[in-house]
Amino acid sequence: MNIHLTAKQMEITPDVRAYCEKKLKTIGKLLRPPVEVDVVLAVERYRYKAEVNLKAKGILAVAQEESPDLMLTLGQVFDSLEKRVKREREKWREKKRRLARDRRLQALQTSAETEAGEKEKRIIRMNDYSLKPMSLEEAVMQLDLKRKDVFVFLREESEKLAVVFRRRDGHYGLIEPE
Repeated sequence: MNIHLTAKQMEITPDVRAYCEKKLKTIGKLLRPPVEVDVVLAVERYRYKAEVNLKAKGILAVAQEESPDLMLTLGQVFDSLEKRVKREREKWREKKRRLARDRRLQALQTSAETEAGEKEKRIIRMNDYSLKPMSLEEAVMQLDLKRKDVFVFLREESEKLAVVFRRRDGHYGLIEPE
């Protein structure tokens, strides 16, 4: 953090410098480096003016205060600056969240569109059948060997087509047309 202290018509005491650095260090924790801070202190008649310009990545904040006491003025200006920095950070976070949410919604919409388009158009040929008559036990063995979920075969007893399939609970199902 680069801090530039400037005084007009007054001297900067070590106490004022230490107070400014301490307050700016706490504000600097809220920001990403590099941070540039210009502090301008001025006295006009019996009033102290403090102006703080803060430049950080994505944030430009300016705070000005005026009062009859120098330390009171500095306290007010740093409080005001901290509020602005927090507000700017929250705006940035909300913008980032909104963009992420929009990207997620857009990705879901495009995936839903492609899935809907694929459901209507795609037909995939599968060669998971056997024209050789076999028993139910042989068909289950073929189903396990080929590591498929469905197998079509000719029944040995009736020579009609039948389908054996793997159920979600791990058991097997059998479909025989009548």
